[in-house]
Amino acid sequence: MIHKFHIPVLGLGYSIDTPLKVAKFGISSVVSIVDDELIERMRAYHSRDIEYIPIGKKEDNSRARRITCYLNMLDRRVEHDFEELKKMPFVAGNELCRYFEMLPESSQLKQGYDLMVDYPEGERKGIFQNLLRKQMVKGAIDVNIMSKVDRVNHKNGNSFTGDENSDALIALRGFANSRLNSSLVLSAGMNARLYSYIEQFEDFFPNEQGELSKKIILKVSDFRSAFIQAKFLAKKGIWVSEFRIESGLNCGGHAFATAGYLLGPILEEFKQRKAEMTTELFSIYTAALSAKGFDHLSLPKQKISVQGGVGTQLENEFLLKHYQLDSIGWGSPFLLVPEATNVDDKTLESLMNAKEDSFYVSNSSPLGVLFNNFKNSGIDLQRIERIKKGRPGSPCTKKYLCSNTEFTKEPICTASSAYQKLKINDLKTKDLSIDQFERQLDKVTEKVCLCEGLCSSTYQSIGILKPKESKAVAICPGPNLAYFSRIYSLDEMVGHIYGKIDLLEKVKRPNFFIKELDLYINYFNEELKLFLEEVSAKKQVQLQKFKTQLLEGIDYYKYLINEFANQSSLFKDKFKQPLLAAEMRLKETAI
Repeated sequence: MIHKFHIPVLGLGYSIDTPLKVAKFGISSVVSIVDDELIERMRAYHSRDIEYIPIGKKEDNSRARRITCYLNMLDRRVEHDFEELKKMPFVAGNELCRYFEMLPESSQLKQGYDLMVDYPEGERKGIFQNLLRKQMVKGAIDVNIMSKVDRVNHKNGNSFTGDENSDALIALRGFANSRLNSSLVLSAGMNARLYSYIEQFEDFFPNEQGELSKKIILKVSDFRSAFIQAKFLAKKGIWVSEFRIESGLNCGGHAFATAGYLLGPILEEFKQRKAEMTTELFSIYTAALSAKGFDHLSLPKQKISVQGGVGTQLENEFLLKHYQLDSIGWGSPFLLVPEATNVDDKTLESLMNAKEDSFYVSNSSPLGVLFNNFKNSGIDLQRIERIKKGRPGSPCTKKYLCSNTEFTKEPICTASSAYQKLKINDLKTKDLSIDQFERQLDKVTEKVCLCEGLCSSTYQSIGILKPKESKAVAICPGPNLAYFSRIYSLDEMVGHIYGKIDLLEKVKRPNFFIKELDLYINYFNEELKLFLEEVSAKKQVQLQKFKTQLLEGIDYYKYLINEFANQSSLFKDKFKQPLLAAEMRLKETAI
């Protein structure tokens, strides 16, 4: 890995072809493989100058084949572009020079490039340049599957087609059958059926050289769950090559609030217990592989990375060095980099003008998980308009998030008009006060169609939106995007990450640890309000534990202040005063 950052998955469509834009520069990124309809349309779009044979939705194994063909296309295109890049002469300003100039100053390859630039013209300079070309590495094309987005499929809405034909397992098969030599990022918790299915594909096992053609990255929010999931996989002979820790609330997309565990203490536990975890996992892993006939096993690499709310070079460097991390995820800021992501002009304009209060955590996801939302997005305005017309809910065409069987035998989506009509009629039969009914009604109608909303912006930005398709956009940036306020070039954003320039020089922005703490306290207060409306002993215990964990996290940050106040401006007054204010705010809350 030539860069010390990566671009995480951004919704369904925003990073769907990001590798085509950044991988040739050595930057790794993640593609969602949830939506095969989107994938097939993007394959058609990017195959305009090559042979394209469509794969119809009703064809056998169409979902897996669509995913495989798209990933193969990405891999071939990236490989072609990368090889063409290496053939270029070293001319100031061209893409070959951009490759090297975007590297961090600490990179030996960047230092070699700088020496080459000042080297006298002649045969030896050409040899020097060829040596640099040989050391170039392209970025990885990693893929993401949300483990819990795993609809069970039925033929003609009737007969069950088998476990291997659920959505997540088919997506896994699509990746496993592709030519990619990269990683599968598993997020949103453990799915035993999906994890067990990995064992069916030989590319996840070491070859004769002990190398893994395809690797597993677990996106996790705490050490305990990471260890449990990794053990489950190790018992099947599957190695977790990376733990990708994500902030529970200071992130984009779905938010999985931990039980008050803050990012700093979580990272500290990974740092302190990494060796212990690796040793135990390797013991389980080798036993499982030996039973399968594998010999001469060596310890594979196991990386740790983090993402969620990082916004400055100081934060980036502190995380890398203090917690001994391998990479930092920079997601939401790249939504303002058209060279890297797909965002339509209208949404770009809204994002540039957004303020801190434009970003909020909602219950709008049909998955029943908190969702980072953006005020006045097209999808929310559409939702409100449909309610006004007396037609709440959305048409459900893709059905990826169908999981509710409250009123139907076959699962339906809670954002669909079919479900919301049934649920509202059910509420009317209950003996609810007007206030109770209104609150329940709001919960039902808050859900939006993410399947369509998270693709619309991409279709609009590249000009393939069909005439009757909705222009309503769903976008789910993390709150960190509030501090970035214009369109940036790829070079600018990468330069900002490495401290070559400061895009936030005049921006008042809280330390990312403090921002996450404030988000957790806000979340705690909202949960406390709900508890006071409907008191229960179980909920009281949960909230007390939540508060205790937050206070322990604050104590940990006080330790960081004492440890680093004289070494890093990251922990001076702009960290200490907000931390103490947050502690006082939390302690004043009675529970």
